[in-house]
Amino acid sequence: MWMRRMLLRQNSLPLLKPPMACLLTPATLQRPISSPFLKPLPPTLAPLAWSHRRSLSTATATACSLPDPLVSLDGISSHFGGDDGVGTSNEGLKVLLKGMTYDELEKWVQSHGYRPGQALMLWKRLYGNGIWAHHSDQLEGLNKDFKKMLSENAEFKALSLKQVITAADGTRKILFTLEDGLVIETVVIPSDSSRNTVCVSSQVGCAMNCQFCYTGRMGLRRHLTAAEIVEQAVFARCLLTSEVGDITNVVFMGMGEPLQNIDNVLKATDIMLHDQGLHFSPRKITVSTSGLVPQLRRFLKESNCALAVSLNATTDEVRNWIMPINRKYNIGLLLQTLREELRFKNNYKVLFEYVMLAGVNDSIEDARRLADLVQGIPCKINLLSFNPHGGSQFRPTSDEKMIEFRNLLAEAGCVVFLRSSRGDDQMAACGQLGNPGAIQAPLLRVPEQFKMAMEVSV
Repeated sequence: MWMRRMLLRQNSLPLLKPPMACLLTPATLQRPISSPFLKPLPPTLAPLAWSHRRSLSTATATACSLPDPLVSLDGISSHFGGDDGVGTSNEGLKVLLKGMTYDELEKWVQSHGYRPGQALMLWKRLYGNGIWAHHSDQLEGLNKDFKKMLSENAEFKALSLKQVITAADGTRKILFTLEDGLVIETVVIPSDSSRNTVCVSSQVGCAMNCQFCYTGRMGLRRHLTAAEIVEQAVFARCLLTSEVGDITNVVFMGMGEPLQNIDNVLKATDIMLHDQGLHFSPRKITVSTSGLVPQLRRFLKESNCALAVSLNATTDEVRNWIMPINRKYNIGLLLQTLREELRFKNNYKVLFEYVMLAGVNDSIEDARRLADLVQGIPCKINLLSFNPHGGSQFRPTSDEKMIEFRNLLAEAGCVVFLRSSRGDDQMAACGQLGNPGAIQAPLLRVPEQFKMAMEVSV
């Protein structure tokens, strides 16, 4: 068995990880385990989740260094144990630092006999001061004994850098290997203005099976932990701040449905917002959803971060087809929920995302229906061009028709923007992330009235 994992509950303390490269054999499994780090934990530090971590060889990039783009690490990260040089370790189980909120980190530091001030100094070195520490050697200025305790009891990295791909427009797609060998993708979108955005993933794959989305072809492999989400933003700042400027915005629009992983997403945003760390503004962190209504209600109650709703259709018939989640939470319920919940939010606008699919959702009637649907909801609308990918059924709407659609919405009083694709030549644009593999989620039956449009796209 490669890994055994228990999901953390919302208020549980951090993911504990064993040391890298723990090689198990029948003989070692029969020995009694003796380690100074397996002492009973204080009650405040339970329950905990445990996982086995595999070690990548030294070919894997270390703290904020770019790997050779011509070197594939797949062969390395697919090994576990065996004769590949991975050794054994008896150091005991380690806590994953980036899986903790500041309050949790402070309690953990105190549980080891150190002052709260040491927790703040550590937090600043993990997330602030331009250090973004990925190992104990980068903790300059901290107490020597404290650093020793951290090296023995804590793990700094949740992700291993695999590759950075640069698109023609300067967009960067960053591939990370997870401890179980799965791969996620993160995108950094630079801008000529002071706005630079990191698009983070919240799951490996996605269960929503939106028909226009390449990630949806993967199905859902697993949720990402809070640490795995946060570290995408840390790596983005660490790797690219010197090239593109400060990373100012975070969008949860990478792989996955964020609100299906709401506990870890909320925890990750809490860590990103802390004013002594990454210090993102709540209005500059946007969490997107396909429309999971119960989780959407919870998000609006518990978070001040921005919300984006992927709408993409103006009738239930079309949305049932291209976004199967609509069969459970239809357009009427989704929009009514927003109207109800936004009454309690001051100066707050939801962002509607609308991917335009030629012959499917881009008619003049669709524009008029969309304007009517969002009446009474404080909102902005982003019109997005569909980004083609392998096996796609759809075509992008022409620029001329997108402009006409936009103008109709604007004339109806909507705040509306046309968003250009970024990074599409390297499969880094919206709806292009991931690697579905041989086993893919099913394509759904095309409604009769759209079959001609689909035949044109083939």
